[in-house]
Amino acid sequence: MAVYNLQVNTKKHRVDVDSDTPLLWVIRDEIGYKGTKFGCGMGLCGACTVLLNGQPIRSCSTPVSTLKATDKIVTIEGLSADVTHPVQQAWIEAQVPQCGYCQSGQVLAASALLASNPNPSDADIDMALAGNICRCGTYQKMREAIHSAAKHLSTKKA
Repeated sequence: MAVYNLQVNTKKHRVDVDSDTPLLWVIRDEIGYKGTKFGCGMGLCGACTVLLNGQPIRSCSTPVSTLKATDKIVTIEGLSADVTHPVQQAWIEAQVPQCGYCQSGQVLAASALLASNPNPSDADIDMALAGNICRCGTYQKMREAIHSAAKHLSTKKA
């Protein structure tokens, strides 16, 4: 066991866990954020996606020992406290979720995409979400929502 200091959703957390504990279980079991989901456990499905310093990562395959106290981790709960983030709003307006299991990872991947590419093409969207599997097949709705969020963000900046 070792003590790790993490910054998750702008809050500092001190956890005492084994060094090989995946970030997913630290987030869910030690810190208590349940929006990040366990899917495959091998980093292949994207259900466990969180943002690390603004970039999407698979928390199920990221050992806590690889993180620094200065790293900024964002889960779906940290994107916005009141579901007002433009991607979340676009997701709701486009009625993207069906079962919803993969959606926290999808929303975070989409948010990271729009932060780096404010006007993505369908190909850009497909590439950004390629590692996030949706068993319900709502990919077209996700594209629609991302384009909508991009428009909203561009008018907000203007």
